[in-house]
Amino acid sequence: MGVTIGALMVRKLSAAAQKLTPRGIAQSFGGGLADLSESLREFSTEVRDAMHEREAELREGTGLDGRLGRVPSTS
Repeated sequence: MGVTIGALMVRKLSAAAQKLTPRGIAQSFGGGLADLSESLREFSTEVRDAMHEREAELREGTGLDGRLGRVPSTS
């Protein structure tokens, strides 16, 4: 039992030490940048979609959508 616990502790400590090496830090930093990049891409897409939706609402509300004065068709 003691050997098993000792082996698990060595594995955990080795993994923690690997994360503190320059390569481990670079990998963590790179992964964080990739996540940030994806979040920014999603955010900009949502902002762009909301902007287009709001622009359409404003155009419709001000009559700039080309329908001002037009009689609705009854077909």
